[in-house]
Amino acid sequence: MPIALLPDRAVVTLTGEDAQSFLQGVVTCNVETLQPGEARLGALLSPQGKILFDFLVSRRGDGFALDAPAERAGDLVKRLGLYKLRAKVAVALDPTLGVAAAWDGATTAAEVTRAGVTRAEDARLPALGARLYFSQGAFSADATEEDYHAHRIGLGIPEGGRDFLYGDAFPHEALMDQIGGVDFRKGCYVGQEVVSRMQHRGSARTRVVPVVFVSGEAPAPGTEVTAGQKTLGVTGSRAGTRGLAMIRLDRLADALALGEPLRAAGTVLGVEKPAFATFAFPEVGVAG
Repeated sequence: MPIALLPDRAVVTLTGEDAQSFLQGVVTCNVETLQPGEARLGALLSPQGKILFDFLVSRRGDGFALDAPAERAGDLVKRLGLYKLRAKVAVALDPTLGVAAAWDGATTAAEVTRAGVTRAEDARLPALGARLYFSQGAFSADATEEDYHAHRIGLGIPEGGRDFLYGDAFPHEALMDQIGGVDFRKGCYVGQEVVSRMQHRGSARTRVVPVVFVSGEAPAPGTEVTAGQKTLGVTGSRAGTRGLAMIRLDRLADALALGEPLRAAGTVLGVEKPAFATFAFPEVGVAG
């Protein structure tokens, strides 16, 4: 029942009487329906519908906490500040809070209450477990950050900056439509028209998918995935013989139909459909 500290994450807080209405109007997920003890995936997009920031949103006191990549947290505060206008909301980075992940049944509600830790169930996928938020320096763990990412990768869950580039990927490409990161029934938010159009037209051809490295060493993130003379996409994060990759599914279907092996820097790849996915997927295997 592992618990891993995540020093690559930071917490941005939103407080004030307009915090909920402000956040609801700019992010992809629905914060009005967010339940106490839930961490829900969300994103802040460009007007063109590309992901600029991704995070897990949870309620904290009378406001909200955004669990975001630490290296992007300061920029997230600034970006949200651009949209504040006259809204009565304060947006700030909270350097006193640390982030951990617990999975496989690790910790109970009573245990984290005694330890002064706030627990929020990760709504992306039940098997991911929960996020734990604690005062810096007041918490210990029995697993590593690498253990958590291996768990995440094994479940097929992408993460910004590791499996897709900020400013370059649409929410559908990052599977946000599959793991609760986009609410298609809520009102307008930044980039909403583009995302809704992709949903209604079914025009997302590129997706992050799990891959298995069949032969050779696991390629570095950002390595081109090819079949014959065509580029299908690029690799993302990796853990052992498994990884994630951003793949054009139409080109994957063509390669499989022709029996062409998928390669990344000489390594043969097998491609899998995420277990939770509802989108159309080619009949897959290891070509060649």
